Amino acid sequence: MLFNSVNFMLFLPLVVFLYYLCHYKYRWVILLISSYYFYMSWKPEYVVLIFITTFMTYITGIAIEKAKSVKQKKMYLFLNLITNFSILFIFKYFNFVSVSLSNLFNSFLLPREFPVLDLLLPVGISFYTFQALGYTIDVYRGDVKAEKHFGIFALFLSFFPQLVAGPIERSKHLLPQFYSRHYLKFDNLKDGFILIIWGLFKKIVIADRLSVFVNMIYNNPYEYSGLPLILATIFFAFQIFCDFSGYSDIAIGSSKLLGFDLMNNFDRPYFSISVIDFWRRWHISLSTWFKDYLYIPLGGNRVSKQRWCLNQFIVFFLSGLWHGASWNFVIWGTLHSIYIIIFKLTNNIRKKINYKIGLFKFPKIYYILRILLTFILVDFAWIFFRANTLSDALYICTNLIPNMSSFNLNKLVVLLDITKFDMYICIGAIMCLQLIEWLKGENSIDIIISEQPIVIRCFFCYIIMFAIILLGGYGYEETTQFIYFQF
Repeated sequence: MLFNSVNFMLFLPLVVFLYYLCHYKYRWVILLISSYYFYMSWKPEYVVLIFITTFMTYITGIAIEKAKSVKQKKMYLFLNLITNFSILFIFKYFNFVSVSLSNLFNSFLLPREFPVLDLLLPVGISFYTFQALGYTIDVYRGDVKAEKHFGIFALFLSFFPQLVAGPIERSKHLLPQFYSRHYLKFDNLKDGFILIIWGLFKKIVIADRLSVFVNMIYNNPYEYSGLPLILATIFFAFQIFCDFSGYSDIAIGSSKLLGFDLMNNFDRPYFSISVIDFWRRWHISLSTWFKDYLYIPLGGNRVSKQRWCLNQFIVFFLSGLWHGASWNFVIWGTLHSIYIIIFKLTNNIRKKINYKIGLFKFPKIYYILRILLTFILVDFAWIFFRANTLSDALYICTNLIPNMSSFNLNKLVVLLDITKFDMYICIGAIMCLQLIEWLKGENSIDIIISEQPIVIRCFFCYIIMFAIILLGGYGYEETTQFIYFQF
């Protein structure tokens, strides 16, 4: 069931109605049934996987808390890690490893075919697996108590707004909320509605329209060079942002309707002044997960330079692999680690150069240049994220420069067989989005709009809803699904 579907628009109000109608002690039952129904709407039999993850994480969490020695705690933790990673590996990485090994053997003239499984990737498996692992590690560290109520714990791992694409919630933040009594409040309904329509605007009007151009070029990259490849790559940067942050907005908004508070997952990432800053603003729930459960345990930055570089490489290598079972994603993650390592190691050199050319005398220009440079680096890495194959990505990277003199919008429109109106909508939507992102600052859009007079609030909502209806990228089946559902 997609957030941008009619089914969800009927499902969500019904759940909210039944939730507040039911006695608060039994509301978790409504949410648990709704969440499992929501997940089963994709492939019913795969609900068994999330149940196995839930059951194993539940019993090992209690076992870790009751264990009388560190050795026992580690044994139960290891059991949980093996169980969850095994499920994730079989369904997401088994075929990738098999194909990679077959190619490796063939490259050494040792023909061998490893088995490949005919399995469909379960929606959101990486998200709920990481949420389960985070809970188990928190119990092991003593940061949270093991949850004894199996129904509440099952709801924690399957809560439908954030089940299939996050945010990846922490147990100490979300679990206590299931025990709180939530009252029907106008402010929650108002803020939740604003976030939902804003998320739908980003998804349907911007991401889905941009995807038409991006798919056209990235699915046939060898037919293009220069400007079309550059424009498609820039468009993809905003497509994936609007697609994923749009999902997060709808997830947070849907939760607000029910009285729940989910963590913010994006904070104006394309206004970052460095790649390090970008990862403080992009997919915050995942980046902080890797920081707390992998980077810091590896030693963080309290180690030698060589070990720190290795830590960065490990974290971003695994982050790339988390996103998908493909060398494209591995290279994408590795590129970010290279950016950060070079940025840190050249810090003193860059300062000297900046002082010599006098950039520090013009702080605003310097700030804008840093934003542009960061965007270029991040956008270049997106090529590997979006390209269908590694050879496609390499072709695009090596053919961005040719025909740079042909920056003519009319020629591009003819080349891609599209209308100028569609192109202007895409460019105008991106400009409006960036303007709103800049003006709202660090605040959430619902907070900004909620503080305005009722006339402005209504005007905003009407404009956004009309834009969704009139300018939405409808009629393209491949654009409706959210990008991060595949992870």
